Amino acid sequence: MTNLSLPLRLAADLLACLRFYSRLPVPVFAFETAPYAMLDFARSVRLLPLAGAIIGSVGAGVLMGSAAAGLPPLACAAFALAALLLTTGAFHEDGLADSADGLGGGVTRERKLEIMKDSRIGTFGGAALVSSLLLRTILIAELLTLFGAERAALLIIAANAASRVAALTPHYLLPPARTDGAAWAAARPLPATLAIAGILASAIVLAPSLAGVSLIALFAGLAAMLAGAGIMTEIARRQIGGQTGDIAGASQQIAEIFFFAILASRLAH
Repeated sequence: MTNLSLPLRLAADLLACLRFYSRLPVPVFAFETAPYAMLDFARSVRLLPLAGAIIGSVGAGVLMGSAAAGLPPLACAAFALAALLLTTGAFHEDGLADSADGLGGGVTRERKLEIMKDSRIGTFGGAALVSSLLLRTILIAELLTLFGAERAALLIIAANAASRVAALTPHYLLPPARTDGAAWAAARPLPATLAIAGILASAIVLAPSLAGVSLIALFAGLAAMLAGAGIMTEIARRQIGGQTGDIAGASQQIAEIFFFAILASRLAH
C-alpha cells in the first residue's frame, strides 16, 4: 500500500475500516493489496470517523423513513437501532456484554479475562446489553421528538462517527491485557493517526450546528464521549491491567450513550 498515491491509500483505509467495523457488502478494488487482512490500527483508523458516519447513515435513513411513515418516536428509534445492529453485526454490543460479564463476574484478573473470552452471555452481560439497547432507544426517540427527523438523523451519524474514535482510547493508552486475541494483534494507533481521526470526528459531530443544533451541546456531547471512554479505560486498567477488543466495544457503547444523553438533556436547548 505504500506505493499507492495518497487518495488511493485513503480509499483503502476507508474500505478496511468498513470491512472491520460493519457487515456492509464492501467491494474489493484492484488497488487493494490485502483487502481482508487485519485492520492496520496504526494508520488506517485515521478514516474511522468517515466509516462510522457511513454506518450511522443506515440508522439515520431508517429513522427518517420511519418518521415519514408516521410511526411513533419509540418505534422509529427501535427500527433505527435494529438497522444499526444488523449493519454492524452487534459488534460493539458483543464487547459490552463480554466486558460486563468479565469485569462484573470475575474475582481475579485471570478469571475476568477467562470470562470475557467466553462467547456465552451471563447475567451481567445480559443486563448491560438490555440497558444499552433501552437507553439508546429511549434517547434516540427523545432526540426525534426534540429536534425532528432530519436533525436527529444527523446526530445518529455524528454519534456513530465519533464514538468509534473514542473507543480507541483504551487501545492507545493501555497495553494488551493478554497475549492473544485481536487486541494483541492490533498495532497501537500512531499519534498522528489519532489526531487526524479526532479532527474528522470533531468536524462530523459539530456539523449538526449548521442545522440549528446547539454548538455548546455538541461540544458537551463530544466531551461526554471522551469521558465515557476514559471511564471504561480506567476500569480496565484497574481490573485487568490492560485492554481487549471487548473493552473497546464497551467504550464505544458508553461513549454513544453519553453523547445521546447530553443531546437529549436541557443543555441542547
